[in-house]
Formats: sequence, structure tokens, C-alpha cells
Amino acid sequence: MGRKRELEIVGPKGVAKLVTSVNNVVKLYSKFPIRIREVKPGVTIRDLEYRVHVTSAKHSIPCLAYAFEEMPRPGRFDPAKARRLGVPEGPLWKKLQSGKSIRLGRRRIPARLVVGPPRRGVKITYAVDTRPCPHVIKLAARSDLLIHDSCFDEAASVKAQEYGHSTAAEAAQVAKKSRSRKLALFHISAMYEDAAPLLAQAKTIFRDTILPQDMVTVSVDV
Repeated sequence: MGRKRELEIVGPKGVAKLVTSVNNVVKLYSKFPIRIREVKPGVTIRDLEYRVHVTSAKHSIPCLAYAFEEMPRPGRFDPAKARRLGVPEGPLWKKLQSGKSIRLGRRRIPARLVVGPPRRGVKITYAVDTRPCPHVIKLAARSDLLIHDSCFDEAASVKAQEYGHSTAAEAAQVAKKSRSRKLALFHISAMYEDAAPLLAQAKTIFRDTILPQDMVTVSVDV
């Protein structure tokens, strides 16, 4: 819908063939370039602002899970300290916020006097179509948000094992073991007209669990 920038698609082996086949059948005629990267478990995709870690999930077919992790952020800027040091609001504040020292008359003012220590970036782990497994628990360690397969309730735990999915309670166990901050139940089976019982089961194990609805925005910060 008007996009012109390149779109990068990252996925397991076979994703390039899938995207090409879909494009050939439905004739997308995209006006933007598409770049496809097929990756293996253990790969880390690096950018200036973030990293994406890849690991293997446990499903009925080969499947990957991903953790999106921002690079460390600058510390918080303290306007009150800057004013006490006589730094006028404007470009000099911006320079200090970026971690650079400034000169004010004959004085040199290092950024550390008005900026706190660096803060870790946000980490979001996406593990859909998976049974609970050590690889995903390790990947999700200390996630700010874990989005995990929660296809069934506990009454259908055998079915979850057969199809390579997780129950909501099992997803909650993964969140607890990985010491994640928040869990989002995802990939709920269409057999449930009301998924509230799944949320209740998960909350008995991991309190900070949500059941997001379509198009809902979830705020994640550190």
C-alpha cells in the first residue's frame, strides 16, 4: 500500500521458495524490492540499532523462534542537573544526551555529569508453533515480552503434544523459567470461542500474562 523501501524477509530454509511461489500465484506486483534471507538456528542478525537471535523451536516440522533485542540505550538525561551546571536548553542539551562532552566558556562538561548509566534495550521473543523446549527458554531469557504458542488449554494437553503446540499453562511455565517480564498468549486454536479459560490457567502460573486481541497495541519499555 504505497511502500517503496526494501522489505527484508528472514526465515528458515524454504521461505524463499514459499514467497516466490505465492508471488507467482497471486501476482502481487510489489513496487518495492524484496530481499529474502534463509537462516539457521544459532545465527544472530545484526543492525546498528538491534540484533535478532535465531534458535530452533520444537514443532512437527522445522520451525524457528526469534528474539528481537535493541542495542543498549543512552542513559536518562537529567534536565535539572544541566540547569544547575548553567547549560542552556537547546543544542548543547542534545549533544550531552548523545553522550558527548561540551564546552561552556572555559569549562568542559562531560556527559556523565547529566546523563545516567546506559540502559539495556527492549527484548521481545517470538516463539510460535512450538512445544516448550530448552532452546526457546534460553532464547527468551529476561525478555520484556514473550510471545509464545498457547494453542490449547490443559484439557487438550495430549492434543498439544501430538500437534507440536503448547498449552497456555505450558507457555506460562516457559515465561517463568526464562524470567520474562510479560507473556502474550498467541496462536489460540479456533476451537475456542472464548479463550478466557486459557488466560486464567496461564495466570495461575505467571501473573503478568495477557491475551491480546487483534490490532491491540502493547507498550513495552525498560
